[in-house]
Amino acid sequence: MARVVRTGLIQATLCEPVTSGVEKIKQAMIDKHVEMIAQAADRGAQVVCLQELFYGPYFCAEQDPKWYEMVERIPDGPTTRLMCELAKKHRIVLVVPVYEEDLPGIYYNTASVIDSDGTYLGKFRKIHIPHCAPGFWEKFYFRPGNMGYPVFETKVGRVAVYICYDRHFPEGARALGLNGAELVFNPSATVAGLSEYLWKLEQPAHAVANQYFVGAINRPGTEDPWRIGEFYGTSYLCSPRGQILAEGKRGEDDIVVGDLDLDEIREVRNVWQFFRDRRPDTYDNLVAP
Repeated sequence: MARVVRTGLIQATLCEPVTSGVEKIKQAMIDKHVEMIAQAADRGAQVVCLQELFYGPYFCAEQDPKWYEMVERIPDGPTTRLMCELAKKHRIVLVVPVYEEDLPGIYYNTASVIDSDGTYLGKFRKIHIPHCAPGFWEKFYFRPGNMGYPVFETKVGRVAVYICYDRHFPEGARALGLNGAELVFNPSATVAGLSEYLWKLEQPAHAVANQYFVGAINRPGTEDPWRIGEFYGTSYLCSPRGQILAEGKRGEDDIVVGDLDLDEIREVRNVWQFFRDRRPDTYDNLVAP
């Protein structure tokens, strides 16, 4: 019997001006996503991933300590608790990117994984942190992740997360495959004119090289006053053969839903024996400083 998992990706425009204040923006975006999660569940989604830093703007476009007010503890912060309730209510697995406080002044770009019975399973902290123009000043806000490349056993299968800039580094994508991932989500905030030409190149390549499914989520819209570029959306689901199975709209709200047959992973790996034919004994220089 096929292991078909209906998978949802949510991309959502900012619904309050940046000048509205941190708490007002955060609450408005949470309310918006509560409704969109319900819509995804109504369409039969069994697992849903939200976009990077889903409850705010992409505030890394500037360096301002006021955005530290966005941080929450995980799992005992209010947003993770709410998402646990929603996961249980809708009986869906949720992947929820949150600006995480570990200790005062120690913050991470993190995503929680919550099972369909509302159980918090764990988190992934973004490993690779950019700090570059135009407007990607992430080292001002985040420490590099220090929890490795976990894979979470959920009711729908083995789920993992790789956040935004991480996708440019194939080593972590391979680690997730070796750790048993069947479905890897990459919640992102990326703009046209910078890396759009890589958007449908890198992640299908990761899917093919590591023979798992990928859910790539990008926020949509243009965020004032920074206007660092158009967050173009076009979130998509990709198969282990590198095929785009479903794709979202450009630049606007959308819920992308597609059916993934996880048994396809075994079929592909029985043809292309990439994991069998690896030569880790020759790769020492890959981890040299």
